[in-house]
Amino acid sequence: MKRVINTTHWRDRAMFRLTGQFLLLLVMVGCGSSAYAQAVGTVTHLSGVLTVKHADGSTALLAVKSSVLQGDTLVTEVNTYTRVKFVDNGEMVVRPSSQVVIKSYVYDVDHPEMDNVAIRLVNGGLRSVTGLIGKRNHDAVSFETPTGAIGVRGTNFGALFCQNDCGSVPTPSGNTPQNGLYVDVSQGAVVLSNPAGQQVYQTGQFGYVANLNTPPMVIPPAQGVPVTMPLSISRNAPATNAGGKGSDVDCVVQ
Repeated sequence: MKRVINTTHWRDRAMFRLTGQFLLLLVMVGCGSSAYAQAVGTVTHLSGVLTVKHADGSTALLAVKSSVLQGDTLVTEVNTYTRVKFVDNGEMVVRPSSQVVIKSYVYDVDHPEMDNVAIRLVNGGLRSVTGLIGKRNHDAVSFETPTGAIGVRGTNFGALFCQNDCGSVPTPSGNTPQNGLYVDVSQGAVVLSNPAGQQVYQTGQFGYVANLNTPPMVIPPAQGVPVTMPLSISRNAPATNAGGKGSDVDCVVQ
């Protein structure tokens, strides 16, 4: 007596397994994307137009109370200053005509070993005040720039990268800053390093590095370029929003 094999049954079971595996893969990809795109900060002050490029390639206009996500690239227009407060109470002000990438911002109250902050200054300038991560684990915080990497030591510091675009930046001497990276430290210390060398800057000091092939140096205050900001951005009073209505919802740019 011949045994009849139901091929349709086995084919259906195989298709069911494949479909289940495919759906599981979609869920895993979705969870990974959500984890990467988590909110790590909030826009608290804004004067002008602030654009964000999300990690998925989409673009939006941000307003006061808008969330900043891990992987975001913040782009400020001419005359635009913005201030962002992060999940560990760290804060950052971005100058006009600047581009800053929030490469990583990981903060877990109960797991300091997971701390990781990596911010990249593409062009323009920023001022940063260290949050809880930098205070408990300063080696976990780094700022990348075109001419070197900045490590913090419980710090309030400014960084400005000039590339034929700093003609309007005020300086103590009144002269246009030369091309290169300028740093200033208001509190604490920073370490600026590149392939050519390393330099520590303490409170009140100014620094400069021309490019990756020249070592960072300490410069006199008269030659320094402090990263300043309007009072409306630096103070803690509620800000008015010149870039939108202050809604939590971003305005998507097509």
